[in-house]
Amino acid sequence: MPELRRDPVVDRWVIVAPERADRPNALVRGLPDQDDPSSCPFCPGHEPMTPPELLAHRDGSGQRNAPGWTLRVVPNKFPALRTEERMGRAGRGLYDAMAGVGAHEVIIETPEHSRQLPQQSPEQVEQLLRAAQERIVDLSRDVRLRSALFFKNNGAAAGASLSHPHSQLVALPLVPAEVERELSGARAHFQEKQRCIFCDVIAQEARDRSRVVLETDGFVALSPFAARGPFELLILPREHRSIFEQSSPAEIRGLADALRLALRKLDLALEKPAYNFYLHSLPLREAPSDFYHWHLELRPVLALAAGFEWGTGFFINPTPPEEAAAFLRQTEA
Repeated sequence: MPELRRDPVVDRWVIVAPERADRPNALVRGLPDQDDPSSCPFCPGHEPMTPPELLAHRDGSGQRNAPGWTLRVVPNKFPALRTEERMGRAGRGLYDAMAGVGAHEVIIETPEHSRQLPQQSPEQVEQLLRAAQERIVDLSRDVRLRSALFFKNNGAAAGASLSHPHSQLVALPLVPAEVERELSGARAHFQEKQRCIFCDVIAQEARDRSRVVLETDGFVALSPFAARGPFELLILPREHRSIFEQSSPAEIRGLADALRLALRKLDLALEKPAYNFYLHSLPLREAPSDFYHWHLELRPVLALAAGFEWGTGFFINPTPPEEAAAFLRQTEA
């Protein structure tokens, strides 16, 4: 049974989820071979190996939980959180805990076992983002849930336990500390200057140009001024938007183009690195905001955190963002 626990010193919540220990690659020792489609639970024909689908895109009419799909969304078989849990908080002396209420879903991006996101068509990437948008809207109807994180782990070094292309969506009964820090900083900037800090970053980078990697219709991808690791990228809508799930079809299409192009550049420039991406948006059910701007962060796994990073919270980046951006700009994708 999952549980959320709070660290009383730094006000950080963690999820204790014993069931996750049963998933492939739960503890990294020798990594199992997950490249055999005959045993892959995400491949067509293996639908009974996953929980029943929550959403599927199919060409024409087809049976649920059967082949013929182009994308499937299913509950994670080894969930970090569960919607079936009853909401509740408990004090254990000094410590605070919460029931592991939430949702943990897997978006199976394509029926093709080896076609990773950079090699997928623009329509497939757009389909993925539309599915994430649709599921976030649906999950927001559960008033117990306060935030949702759409993310992807690609490659064993990035935490992926299966190689078949997939992304994940986790909904939480609280707002993660990282998002709270962004909200707090953006709110303080707006209170002082009456401007969105993310819009100011876009304007600054458009003038400077040294950290801009690519631009598509409505979106910009750049290497952040204080990037935490080599070749980290930030993808933002040019126009002020605070809620991802309210994006128009044209905006989803623009994000798909920017994400696919950024991933292709990383694949070519860095020889297919493992990577993580995650999307930050306003907490669920909040009204649109003038101070916050949704965005997607993309981080190739090229350097590991060590004692200094764990002990200080500081990141050491050996590649200046300007050099990373210049290298990626000249990479034809």
